[in-house]
Amino acid sequence: MIENKVHAEASNFPANLSKRDVYTRLLTLAEALFEGERNWVAEPLPAQGFLNIMELTSNLANAASLIYHALKSLPAPSNQINWAGFYTLDPTSLHPGRERQLILGPFMGKVACQRISYNRGVCGTAAAEKRTLRVDDVDTWPGHIACDAESRSEIVVPVMVGETVVGVIDIDCAAKNCFDEVDAEGLERLAALISRGCDWSNGNSPLSLPNLERAKTEL
Repeated sequence: MIENKVHAEASNFPANLSKRDVYTRLLTLAEALFEGERNWVAEPLPAQGFLNIMELTSNLANAASLIYHALKSLPAPSNQINWAGFYTLDPTSLHPGRERQLILGPFMGKVACQRISYNRGVCGTAAAEKRTLRVDDVDTWPGHIACDAESRSEIVVPVMVGETVVGVIDIDCAAKNCFDEVDAEGLERLAALISRGCDWSNGNSPLSLPNLERAKTEL
């Protein structure tokens, strides 16, 4: 078990591992880091209004770091990733008359687009269609959102709680054809671990049913 302290060594991946073994190690480390750390957001601050402040914390931040360092430990093209992180469902966008959207979460890389509407770009399409999307050449994807002009390929994996998309894992790469079935499989397993390792629907979460019902009457 990894002790509950700063554990930067968890980001170290031996250079001789296969991609499949790297994902196995990533999942093992993520499970250990998530132990006893089920919160993914801070409580809304009442003084700021309902759901106006959300602070994404430990589990998604550690997962983003693990993904980034895991892929950087592999040979090209995997080590040419330039962004790895999360977009999460913006619960305020679930209100009647509002367009559903994702909001930027923890990540490793350059600054990124803060909000992405469903059915827009690779992230929004993956969220709307509830499926993993691999894009070998982003220039061929209609409506691709170029947060970083250096990105050439991308993979997006939804994080599902039941039938609800609560977020997506998003990874960009500066090389074309970076991602394959091993990446998709490993990231889908990580998404499932994140889904069951976080209290997405507890009473303090913006995605809890009581909070959503209250939001419908307050906004």
